[in-house]
Amino acid sequence: MAPYSSIAVRELPLFPLPEVVLFPGRPLPLHIFEFRYRIMMNTILETDRRFGVLMWDQVQGKPAMVGCCAEIVQFQRLPDDRMKIRTIGQQRFRVLEYVREKPYRVGLVEWIEDAPVERNLQPLADDVNQLLRDVVRLSAKLTGQEIDLPDSIPDLPLELSYWVASNLYGVAEEQQALLEMQSTADRLEREAEILTSTRNHLAARTVLKDTLEETAD
Repeated sequence: MAPYSSIAVRELPLFPLPEVVLFPGRPLPLHIFEFRYRIMMNTILETDRRFGVLMWDQVQGKPAMVGCCAEIVQFQRLPDDRMKIRTIGQQRFRVLEYVREKPYRVGLVEWIEDAPVERNLQPLADDVNQLLRDVVRLSAKLTGQEIDLPDSIPDLPLELSYWVASNLYGVAEEQQALLEMQSTADRLEREAEILTSTRNHLAARTVLKDTLEETAD
Protein backbone atom coordinates (compact mmCIF):
# COMPACT_ATOMS: atom_id res chain seq x y z
CA MET A 1 0.00 0.00 0.00
CA ALA A 2 1.21 3.51 -0.81
CA PRO A 3 2.55 5.51 2.16
CA TYR A 4 -0.39 7.88 2.48
CA SER A 5 -0.65 10.21 5.46
CA SER A 6 -3.00 8.68 8.03
CA ILE A 7 -4.33 12.17 8.85
CA ALA A 8 -5.29 13.06 5.29
CA VAL A 9 -6.98 9.78 4.30
CA ARG A 10 -9.39 7.19 5.64
CA GLU A 11 -11.10 4.00 4.55
CA LEU A 12 -14.68 4.56 3.41
CA PRO A 13 -17.39 2.11 2.28
CA LEU A 14 -18.45 3.09 -1.23
CA PHE A 15 -21.90 3.07 -2.79
CA PRO A 16 -21.95 3.58 -6.60
CA LEU A 17 -25.23 4.92 -8.01
CA PRO A 18 -26.09 5.40 -11.71
CA GLU A 19 -26.97 8.98 -12.70
CA VAL A 20 -26.73 10.21 -9.08
CA VAL A 21 -24.25 12.88 -7.93
CA LEU A 22 -24.39 13.91 -4.28
CA PHE A 23 -23.19 17.35 -3.15
CA PRO A 24 -22.23 18.62 0.33
CA GLY A 25 -25.21 19.79 2.35
CA ARG A 26 -27.76 18.18 0.04
CA PRO A 27 -30.17 15.38 1.05
CA LEU A 28 -30.26 11.94 -0.56
CA PRO A 29 -32.98 9.42 0.33
CA LEU A 30 -32.21 5.78 -0.51
CA HIS A 31 -34.04 2.45 -0.53
CA ILE A 32 -31.53 -0.27 0.35
CA PHE A 33 -32.49 -3.72 -0.94
CA GLU A 34 -29.39 -5.41 -2.43
CA PHE A 35 -27.92 -7.93 0.01
CA ARG A 36 -24.37 -6.50 -0.10
CA TYR A 37 -25.62 -2.99 0.61
CA ARG A 38 -27.85 -4.21 3.43
CA ILE A 39 -24.65 -5.64 4.95
CA MET A 40 -22.93 -2.29 4.35
CA MET A 41 -25.65 -0.23 6.01
CA ASN A 42 -25.89 -2.51 9.04
CA THR A 43 -22.12 -2.18 9.48
CA ILE A 44 -22.19 1.60 8.98
CA LEU A 45 -24.96 2.04 11.54
CA GLU A 46 -22.67 0.45 14.14
CA THR A 47 -19.89 2.97 13.43
CA ASP A 48 -20.02 6.62 12.31
CA ARG A 49 -22.96 6.27 9.86
CA ARG A 50 -20.88 7.52 6.93
CA PHE A 51 -20.25 6.10 3.47
CA GLY A 52 -19.19 7.44 0.08
CA VAL A 53 -21.53 8.00 -2.85
CA LEU A 54 -19.96 7.71 -6.31
CA MET A 55 -21.65 8.19 -9.66
CA TRP A 56 -21.52 4.98 -11.65
CA ASP A 57 -20.25 5.75 -15.16
CA GLN A 58 -22.44 3.55 -17.35
CA VAL A 59 -20.36 4.26 -20.46
CA GLN A 60 -17.05 3.21 -18.91
CA GLY A 61 -18.66 0.61 -16.64
CA LYS A 62 -16.96 1.84 -13.49
CA PRO A 63 -17.53 4.39 -10.71
CA ALA A 64 -16.17 7.92 -10.81
CA MET A 65 -13.07 8.61 -8.73
CA VAL A 66 -14.50 11.70 -7.00
CA GLY A 67 -17.60 11.48 -4.83
CA CYS A 68 -19.28 12.86 -1.73
CA CYS A 69 -19.49 11.37 1.73
CA ALA A 70 -23.04 10.74 2.95
CA GLU A 71 -24.10 10.56 6.58
CA ILE A 72 -27.19 8.60 7.61
CA VAL A 73 -29.45 10.92 9.58
CA GLN A 74 -32.56 8.75 9.66
CA PHE A 75 -33.40 5.12 8.84
CA GLN A 76 -36.35 2.75 8.84
CA ARG A 77 -36.08 -1.02 8.74
CA LEU A 78 -38.49 -2.77 6.38
CA PRO A 79 -39.39 -6.47 5.92
CA ASP A 80 -36.57 -8.76 4.69
CA ASP A 81 -34.00 -6.42 6.25
CA ARG A 82 -34.54 -3.79 3.55
CA MET A 83 -34.12 -0.20 4.66
CA LYS A 84 -35.22 3.29 3.84
CA ILE A 85 -32.52 5.76 4.80
CA ARG A 86 -32.20 9.52 4.65
CA THR A 87 -28.70 10.88 4.21
CA ILE A 88 -27.06 14.30 3.95
CA GLY A 89 -23.96 15.09 1.90
CA GLN A 90 -20.77 15.91 3.80
CA GLN A 91 -17.21 16.29 2.49
CA ARG A 92 -16.11 15.52 -1.05
CA PHE A 93 -13.40 12.91 -1.55
CA ARG A 94 -11.13 11.34 -4.14
CA VAL A 95 -10.60 7.57 -4.25
CA LEU A 96 -6.88 6.78 -4.00
CA GLU A 97 -7.20 3.02 -4.22
CA TYR A 98 -9.61 0.21 -3.45
CA VAL A 99 -8.94 -1.69 -0.24
CA ARG A 100 -11.41 -4.45 -1.09
CA GLU A 101 -14.24 -5.17 -3.53
CA LYS A 102 -16.40 -7.70 -1.64
CA PRO A 103 -18.97 -7.91 -0.19
CA TYR A 104 -18.96 -4.21 -1.10
CA ARG A 105 -16.35 -1.71 -2.22
CA VAL A 106 -14.17 -0.04 0.39
CA GLY A 107 -11.77 2.65 -0.76
CA LEU A 108 -8.91 4.59 0.70
CA VAL A 109 -9.98 8.19 0.13
CA GLU A 110 -8.63 11.69 0.62
CA TRP A 111 -10.87 14.65 1.39
CA ILE A 112 -10.88 17.49 -1.16
CA GLU A 113 -11.97 21.11 -0.75
CA ASP A 114 -12.19 24.19 -2.93
CA ALA A 115 -9.08 26.34 -3.11
CA PRO A 116 -9.06 29.44 -0.88
CA VAL A 117 -11.02 32.32 -2.43
CA GLU A 118 -8.89 35.29 -3.43
CA ARG A 119 -11.70 37.62 -4.57
CA ASN A 120 -15.19 38.55 -3.53
CA LEU A 121 -17.51 36.01 -5.15
CA GLN A 122 -20.74 37.46 -3.78
CA PRO A 123 -21.54 39.47 -6.96
CA LEU A 124 -21.09 36.30 -9.03
CA ALA A 125 -23.27 34.35 -6.59
CA ASP A 126 -25.94 37.08 -6.80
CA ASP A 127 -25.87 36.83 -10.61
CA VAL A 128 -26.35 33.06 -10.44
CA ASN A 129 -29.19 33.50 -7.96
CA GLN A 130 -30.93 35.99 -10.29
CA LEU A 131 -30.44 33.72 -13.32
CA LEU A 132 -32.00 30.89 -11.33
CA ARG A 133 -35.03 33.04 -10.53
CA ASP A 134 -35.32 34.08 -14.19
CA VAL A 135 -35.35 30.44 -15.27
CA VAL A 136 -38.03 29.57 -12.72
CA ARG A 137 -40.16 32.60 -13.69
CA LEU A 138 -39.99 31.77 -17.40
CA SER A 139 -40.67 28.08 -16.75
CA ALA A 140 -43.76 29.02 -14.77
CA LYS A 141 -44.98 31.35 -17.52
CA LEU A 142 -44.36 28.75 -20.21
CA THR A 143 -46.12 25.92 -18.40
CA GLY A 144 -48.86 27.98 -16.77
CA GLN A 145 -47.94 26.50 -13.41
CA GLU A 146 -46.97 28.19 -10.17
CA ILE A 147 -43.34 27.35 -9.41
CA ASP A 148 -41.78 28.65 -6.22
CA LEU A 149 -38.17 28.47 -5.16
CA PRO A 150 -37.61 27.36 -1.55
CA ASP A 151 -36.70 29.99 1.02
CA SER A 152 -33.73 27.85 2.03
CA ILE A 153 -31.59 28.62 -1.03
CA PRO A 154 -28.12 29.50 0.31
CA ASP A 155 -26.72 33.00 -0.12
CA LEU A 156 -23.04 32.17 0.38
CA PRO A 157 -21.16 31.43 -2.86
CA LEU A 158 -19.84 27.94 -2.00
CA GLU A 159 -23.13 26.64 -0.60
CA LEU A 160 -25.08 28.22 -3.48
CA SER A 161 -22.79 26.54 -6.01
CA TYR A 162 -23.55 23.14 -4.46
CA TRP A 163 -27.31 23.87 -4.30
CA VAL A 164 -27.53 24.86 -7.96
CA ALA A 165 -25.39 21.92 -9.09
CA SER A 166 -27.53 19.43 -7.17
CA ASN A 167 -30.69 20.76 -8.82
CA LEU A 168 -29.53 20.36 -12.42
CA TYR A 169 -31.69 17.45 -13.54
CA GLY A 170 -30.85 14.94 -16.23
CA VAL A 171 -27.23 16.01 -16.67
CA ALA A 172 -25.30 13.69 -14.35
CA GLU A 173 -22.02 14.07 -16.27
CA GLU A 174 -22.23 17.86 -15.97
CA GLN A 175 -22.99 17.50 -12.27
CA GLN A 176 -19.98 15.21 -11.86
CA ALA A 177 -17.74 17.80 -13.53
CA LEU A 178 -19.08 20.47 -11.13
CA LEU A 179 -18.47 18.17 -8.15
CA GLU A 180 -14.85 17.62 -9.20
CA MET A 181 -14.08 21.33 -9.56
CA GLN A 182 -11.96 22.72 -6.74
CA SER A 183 -12.71 26.38 -7.49
CA THR A 184 -15.94 27.96 -6.27
CA ALA A 185 -15.57 30.70 -8.90
CA ASP A 186 -15.20 28.18 -11.74
CA ARG A 187 -18.25 26.25 -10.50
CA LEU A 188 -20.41 29.38 -10.26
CA GLU A 189 -19.22 30.63 -13.66
CA ARG A 190 -20.10 27.30 -15.29
CA GLU A 191 -23.51 27.37 -13.60
CA ALA A 192 -24.04 30.92 -14.85
CA GLU A 193 -23.34 29.67 -18.40
CA ILE A 194 -25.82 26.80 -18.02
CA LEU A 195 -28.53 29.00 -16.51
CA THR A 196 -28.00 31.76 -19.11
CA SER A 197 -28.39 29.23 -21.92
CA THR A 198 -31.53 27.82 -20.29
CA ARG A 199 -32.97 31.29 -19.68
CA ASN A 200 -32.40 32.36 -23.29
CA HIS A 201 -33.99 29.15 -24.58
CA LEU A 202 -37.04 29.59 -22.33
CA ALA A 203 -37.33 33.27 -23.24
CA ALA A 204 -37.40 32.41 -26.96
CA ARG A 205 -40.07 29.76 -26.36
CA THR A 206 -42.10 32.21 -24.29
CA VAL A 207 -42.02 34.83 -27.07
CA LEU A 208 -43.10 32.19 -29.59
CA LYS A 209 -45.92 31.07 -27.30
CA ASP A 210 -47.12 34.66 -26.81
CA THR A 211 -46.98 35.30 -30.57
CA LEU A 212 -49.00 32.19 -31.37
CA GLU A 213 -51.59 33.09 -28.74
CA GLU A 214 -51.92 36.62 -30.14
CA THR A 215 -52.30 35.21 -33.66
CA ALA A 216 -54.98 32.80 -32.46
CA ASP A 217 -56.89 35.69 -30.89
